[in-house]
Amino acid sequence: MRKDLRGTRLVREVYQRYPYYAIRSEIIDQVLPSAKDREKVDAARPSRKTPGLLTIGYEGKSLETYLNQLIKAGVALLCDVRRNPLSRKYGFSKSTLSQACRTVGIDYEHIPDLGIASSERRNISHKEDYVERFVAYRKNSLPKNQAALDQIKNWVTNSKQRVALTCFERDPFHCHRHCVAEAISKQTDSKLIALHLP
Repeated sequence: MRKDLRGTRLVREVYQRYPYYAIRSEIIDQVLPSAKDREKVDAARPSRKTPGLLTIGYEGKSLETYLNQLIKAGVALLCDVRRNPLSRKYGFSKSTLSQACRTVGIDYEHIPDLGIASSERRNISHKEDYVERFVAYRKNSLPKNQAALDQIKNWVTNSKQRVALTCFERDPFHCHRHCVAEAISKQTDSKLIALHLP
């Protein structure tokens, strides 16, 4: 990239070389007046996806990587199922994450009732610990939170959105979000199967 470029010329060069970065641009018509250049941006846009349920963890990811995964998967709504949406990792506390989602056109909802209290997550290190914790979660927590499950199911089935459940853990089977996804799946006529984003 030429070092002498500034302002609109620099933005035009970036948009032409990397059209994905222009998919949410509000100035694209000014920067790329050529329809041919704008076609490249249209081709870079993720296609509209069918409604669905996804899950994603942010462990080991930067905020940029995480948001790009959501965009490419066609997610319209991110449901944060952490009890306490705080994080030491930049960008993943509730206020910052919700703002970042809005910036890229993704709605954000926090549903703390579906979270697991931190006291109940301590001393989990072996597969058996996870199995035991999730059996208790399915038995004790999920039945008490049917309204929250119904709301998520409604967003997917009636509002026709792609909804992603999020929490920390990279592996969905080390996280309660897979239990939430399974509960919603069982309650749908189509037996909605959740896609776990890597």
